[in-house]
Amino acid sequence: MTETMEKDENISLDVAIPDGVTVTLTGKTITVQGPKGALERELWHPGVHIQVEHKDGAEQVVVTSDTGRKKLRAVAGTFVSHIKNMITGVTEGFFYKLAVVHAHFPMQIALTKEGNAVSIANFLGERKPRMAKIVSGVTVELRGKEILVSGMNKEAVGQTAANIEQKTKIRGYDPRVFQDGIYLLEKGIGMGT
Repeated sequence: MTETMEKDENISLDVAIPDGVTVTLTGKTITVQGPKGALERELWHPGVHIQVEHKDGAEQVVVTSDTGRKKLRAVAGTFVSHIKNMITGVTEGFFYKLAVVHAHFPMQIALTKEGNAVSIANFLGERKPRMAKIVSGVTVELRGKEILVSGMNKEAVGQTAANIEQKTKIRGYDPRVFQDGIYLLEKGIGMGT
């Protein structure tokens, strides 16, 4: 990423597009296609412009602003981060590893028949299972005492992992004694083998 900015001048940020990835702009929507699939997102803010340009034989996404105001610099930087995450998602993907921990009551973790939720049964001896929503486009694998959440969209993968983790939040018990739950072990780029 190269950045050029003066106090009151416009800002210009570049994101290189790697081989095997295509970026297209349709109005306010940016689409990134790669080996793992395609991601689409609407990026728009007044005074911030996104273009796909060819420079020195390479393709890149250029994010520019009308002025160098602090808010527009922040929005341009956020757009660049979103585009980089989309490129990483379609080339490598993202993963979260969660650990299932129980001391008092053994939890039974299962995927629903529809595959759109994770069922957490016998948490603290409860009769009714708790259901954690799986965001579309995310894959959840159960590996014994580990849960692997993976996908192309970083926000969807993170939200699914948070949904699972939050469903086992302890209320009404001393958390120093009842340490049962599902906790984040590791997160990163790739498929988390």
